[in-house]
Amino acid sequence: MAFPRPEPGGPSPASGTHPHPGRTVSPRGALATTACMETLQVGYLHAVAAAAGCTLAQPFPDYGIDWHVSHTAPGHTVDDEVTIKVQLKSTYQLAPRSPTRPALAGSHPPTAAAPTFSFTLDNDHLTKLARTPVSVHKILVVMIVPRARDDWLRAGHDSLELRHCCYWTNLAGHPVTGRRRTTVRIPTTRVFDDRALCEIMTRVGSGGRP
Repeated sequence: MAFPRPEPGGPSPASGTHPHPGRTVSPRGALATTACMETLQVGYLHAVAAAAGCTLAQPFPDYGIDWHVSHTAPGHTVDDEVTIKVQLKSTYQLAPRSPTRPALAGSHPPTAAAPTFSFTLDNDHLTKLARTPVSVHKILVVMIVPRARDDWLRAGHDSLELRHCCYWTNLAGHPVTGRRRTTVRIPTTRVFDDRALCEIMTRVGSGGRP
């Protein structure tokens, strides 16, 4: 799993507004922010897989693919269990995206936001994700997180909120265009949640692409 190069000093680990103003904030651990980002996204993936009824396996050693996700259903035609490979990436250098920006009071109707955002991959990683044909399909999942770790998690009696969001794409056949790194476009309409994962597995289970 790779991350953008941290800013000098890195984003502040405790610069956000605490959800409980009257509560004493204990110091966070000294683990590097990028390592914490990895743990956060793995937690997101586990939550999505659990809700979708999927199993997870982590290749060892990691050779450019972070996770194998498998889904069993009687409707699959190629096999009773199908598997995809998932590569995780994460960044705090982008703001959360929405396909539609809500209108402000007294303003014009909602306008469509950019349907994609750019993300840069090392060419070696892209080559692996873009390979086609394959026997096991691959997807790239990119998580946008807040800069401050204080803003990553909100827990209440009725919910646990992880911020901000993961988006997914299939890069099969994508060309390598840069000398060392290539910029790809990630669709903001492809939010990675349990429903999206089930739909991906249904398509793969019927012999299609993610």
